[in-house]
Amino acid sequence: MIIELGHYTLLLAFMVAILQVSLPLVGVRLNHHGLMSFSQTAATAQFLLIASSFAALVHAFVTSDFTLRLVTLNSHSLKPLIYKISGTWGNHEGSMLLWVLILSLFGASAAWFGGNLTHRFRATVLAVQGAIGVAFLGFVIFTSNPFLRLATPPFDGQDLNPLLQDPGLAFHPPFLYLGYVGLSLTFSFAVAALIEGRVDAAWARWVRPWTLAAWIFLTIGIALGSWWAYYELGWGGFWFWDPVENASFIPWLLAAALLHSAIVVEKRESLKSWTILLAILAFGFSLLGTFIVRSGLLTSVHAFANDPDRGVVILAILTFFVGGALILFAMRTPQMQNEGVFAFTSRESALILNNVLLAVSAFIVFVGTIWPLIAEIFFDRVLSVGPPFFNVAFTPVMVVLGLILPIGAMLPWKRGGIYKIILSLRIPLIFAFAVAGLAWALQTGKSLHAPIGLFLGAWLLSGAFSDLLLRAVRANDLSRLLRIPRADWGKFLAHSGLGVTMMAIAGLLAWSKEDIRVVDMQETWSLGAYEITLKDVRRYIGPNYQANIGDVELRKNGRFIATVQPEKRFYPIAKMQTTEAGIDYRFFRDVYIVLGEPHDGGGWTVRSYIKPLASWIWGGAMLMAMGGLLSLSDRRLRIAAATRKTTLHPQARPAE
Repeated sequence: MIIELGHYTLLLAFMVAILQVSLPLVGVRLNHHGLMSFSQTAATAQFLLIASSFAALVHAFVTSDFTLRLVTLNSHSLKPLIYKISGTWGNHEGSMLLWVLILSLFGASAAWFGGNLTHRFRATVLAVQGAIGVAFLGFVIFTSNPFLRLATPPFDGQDLNPLLQDPGLAFHPPFLYLGYVGLSLTFSFAVAALIEGRVDAAWARWVRPWTLAAWIFLTIGIALGSWWAYYELGWGGFWFWDPVENASFIPWLLAAALLHSAIVVEKRESLKSWTILLAILAFGFSLLGTFIVRSGLLTSVHAFANDPDRGVVILAILTFFVGGALILFAMRTPQMQNEGVFAFTSRESALILNNVLLAVSAFIVFVGTIWPLIAEIFFDRVLSVGPPFFNVAFTPVMVVLGLILPIGAMLPWKRGGIYKIILSLRIPLIFAFAVAGLAWALQTGKSLHAPIGLFLGAWLLSGAFSDLLLRAVRANDLSRLLRIPRADWGKFLAHSGLGVTMMAIAGLLAWSKEDIRVVDMQETWSLGAYEITLKDVRRYIGPNYQANIGDVELRKNGRFIATVQPEKRFYPIAKMQTTEAGIDYRFFRDVYIVLGEPHDGGGWTVRSYIKPLASWIWGGAMLMAMGGLLSLSDRRLRIAAATRKTTLHPQARPAE
């Protein structure tokens, strides 16, 4: 009964979404207040209906209802509760239901918190959001129905993919979807602005918090996925430029560019066309990521499905919305006149350069991701594009971006002197060179990875701090630091987080140590400054898996440090092995141990690594997310100015 109710509410949500598109647009056309207001009711109703449908699916997984085809294929009665719940979205059909749930949540949020928009503009935004909902609800209902029953249910299920039975990956998809799908609302704002023919400071101020929220969720989702790859896959890396990794990274880069360009629109009434284009492209690449994950076109360990037919439907949805938005953009571009005039050395110019670099970096990642497919289709060549290409093409752009960020953040609007800014940043510059020099002196090799990365990180950190400190110094009042707006503190944390991540990646790539060997029980070997001993390997029976667990002792100069326990698991239902690395996490380094297979002549294959600054990678990502959250809490971003109602579409008025 609950399953049928969930299916029924999903169908009702589809019908409500159709009404959400049609009636408000009629209301906008006729200037009818009641029809425009219906968009808010429809958005709320659509969210509640899809939430009920999703809750029904979660209930089926938690109770192991194997009459449901999806539960049989992706669950098992012995599976821990957390993975029964995460199994709801650990598959194509369930993840698409989560997709439309989040889509409706953002639409409902615009209805709930959009009180300072005019009725006309909010109705148009919600109608566009409803149109996206119609497309994807139709996709779920007609091609990916999660509520299909089995005529003869089995006694038990086939279990969830063992790689997904992990806390990090249990929460990774929801955060990633909150970012992916959150960009749909910025897309809806952009299309609504094009329909209404007005892009101004008020529009930019409303777009920024939604873009920021999506960017925060994307940051957390990407960081969780990277952390999962680091400790779960057993290869010791945090990023492999996998197609699905890239599919989430491209919208992240474009959302960051959109955040910065919207500031220029808000402050100076410039970059209007570019900002609208970024809003369209950011969501467009989110849809492209959805296509890549589900079409089977590109192979990835993260892929949910391998179904070209469903991939074609997603591609058609992408083409309709992005293509339609670009056509509308081309028609409206002549009307979007830039009003602000600024000099070459100004914050506006720095933000334009920032946007160019972020857009170029996104394009590089896109080309590297899609090139194997292009080569196969048009040149009949099978090739792969891996880390060497991305390291050579992507890294220089990030280096330039890191160099200009502290300078651009301190330049004044409209006109400024760059010499004066550089002079005020002399202490951060000296500090950054000192850190790079120290890295060069301490390392034994000739690689420039660490010195350059540590220079950039120190430059970003100290530059961001100097930006805040100089405001207080110029006012001769250090207490002014406490009165600086939260958005500025958020910028400080976000830029500092980027610096920390750059330092971490550079240090890890330059200074990692690795050892692979066959080890007998009680045997000790050295890696760097550490003595590592395999004390024991024991058998363990888990709830739905069997494991060999190693007890590995770490010592430094004879002093005991820790015991780590790497595992090699086997899931008999799925007939699949997974690796659980044993990691001793420390502030400046990780010692990373992987237990391999037993050898016929005795002993076990053991891989051991020293990973300098590894934890800083995710610490930097969390700093960026915290900076975004702090900015989002700034009242200036959350609440529109009282004049906004008259600024945006002053001609809108209730029908008589």
